[in-house]
Amino acid sequence: MTDRSSPPGRRILAIWLPALAIDRWRLGEGLRRREGADAQPFALLAETAHGPRVAAANPAGHEAGARPGMLLADARALCPALAVAPADPAGDLALLERLALWAQRWGPWVALDPPDGLLVDTTGTAHLFGGEDRLLDDTARHLVGRGFAARLAIAPTAGAGWALAHYGPERAILCPGDSLDQLPVAALRLDPAAELVLRRLGLKRVGDLGGVARDALARRFRSARAPAANPLVRLDQLFGRVPEPVLPVRAAELPLVQRRLIEPIRHRPLLDRVLADLCADMARLLEGKARGGRRFDLMLWKVDGEVVQRRLELSAASRDAAHVARLFAARLDDIDAGFGIELARLAVPWSEPLPLSQRDLDAAAEAHGTSLFACIDRLATRLGEQAVRRPVPQASHVPERAQHWVPPLVPGIPGQKQPDFQTRPLKLLDRAEPIAVLHASPDGLPHRFRWRGEVHEIARAEGPERIAPEWWRERSGTRLRDYYRVEDRAGRRYWIYRAGLVDDGRGGIPEWFLQGLYA
Repeated sequence: MTDRSSPPGRRILAIWLPALAIDRWRLGEGLRRREGADAQPFALLAETAHGPRVAAANPAGHEAGARPGMLLADARALCPALAVAPADPAGDLALLERLALWAQRWGPWVALDPPDGLLVDTTGTAHLFGGEDRLLDDTARHLVGRGFAARLAIAPTAGAGWALAHYGPERAILCPGDSLDQLPVAALRLDPAAELVLRRLGLKRVGDLGGVARDALARRFRSARAPAANPLVRLDQLFGRVPEPVLPVRAAELPLVQRRLIEPIRHRPLLDRVLADLCADMARLLEGKARGGRRFDLMLWKVDGEVVQRRLELSAASRDAAHVARLFAARLDDIDAGFGIELARLAVPWSEPLPLSQRDLDAAAEAHGTSLFACIDRLATRLGEQAVRRPVPQASHVPERAQHWVPPLVPGIPGQKQPDFQTRPLKLLDRAEPIAVLHASPDGLPHRFRWRGEVHEIARAEGPERIAPEWWRERSGTRLRDYYRVEDRAGRRYWIYRAGLVDDGRGGIPEWFLQGLYA
């Protein structure tokens, strides 16, 4: 089974970093890969619904029995001396993205193969390194120099490169006429269910699929649409019969302005003038891109080589030069210029879309008073980020969990929108208070309730609105709630609920609580 239908001359370099998470943790701790560094069993843990599980383990951990996906309790039973640390999948992906940009040294087109791989299109670039063998040597040398263990392969397709990198020799080059028949079916990048079906059918090698009629495999997997669930699609991708779209990584341009000073400056008024010029230049640059900055980094190079850094984060995207300069001024009081500052640079690593606006309208709004976001930025700069909080919605139907408080500089995550037919009171109590309720039947509408020593006769009642407990957070014995909107004879409206039902098996007599007040 050789590749005869792939585009002529196309070559893909597949890079697999099997210990990416472990290597990233090691580099973060200041350790380097060296002889004897992995003598102690070590694993990274991921939190799951059933408890912590092993996400990755070093070679000593593998030898001791720790395997990815294993519960920590089972791993500790096999290896009591196993050292652990929390895993960080988001950090691993961010590192992989940075490596993808760095890997453009071997080809202009690099794609991610999460969670621990890269695909580099090296078509027409191997001769720059003296051939594909030299290219693999250069790749391995640079990866080892950065502290990563890697398995490499060059093939005409991304699927073939992935298969050789994972199940071939440590460094492999697939040439026209070479066979992939001896690779296991796991090299087809199938999901566990499809791979299990093939193994039960006795198809353990890629070459075994060539002895089965294609129509038979098509009938067996006719309901599978995803490529990972259909071995025929993966076979076609392996041999280049069908295209396999992958998304290359592109570096985002970082907005940056700087001033190289003819003579070093030492006095604060001159530094404030340079800062104002930088903020004005950055405002024009961001305005041309229709974006606003959320994070500003100011770097000052001193004559003696020392670099002073200051970071500013805003509660909302802005390109107001005066506002940014005013906030930075409060953080420059402790700077010692020494023999002088010769270079100043301002960068915006975090920006958001900010449409263009009419300057006259903005000036009129500023003349009537400081905007809310500007006030928040000033308070956070003077009092500290943790001293100012703002509420953000949270995806939960349970009222006390519908929002939480975060620092003003933390972007809010969109919450779960309430349906239009649900109305919520203007004021929610910090904690629902118990009330005594008189009702005609256990499941009927309430007629009277006592709260804080006062009896309220109910003139109108609407409900119930049932809110079930969140099974992924609550215990199995948590009772459901039936909410009622009620109005007493004085015209005051309340939001009350009954916790539980009669004979629901989760407690005794249902209890009543008051949780909110309507305007």
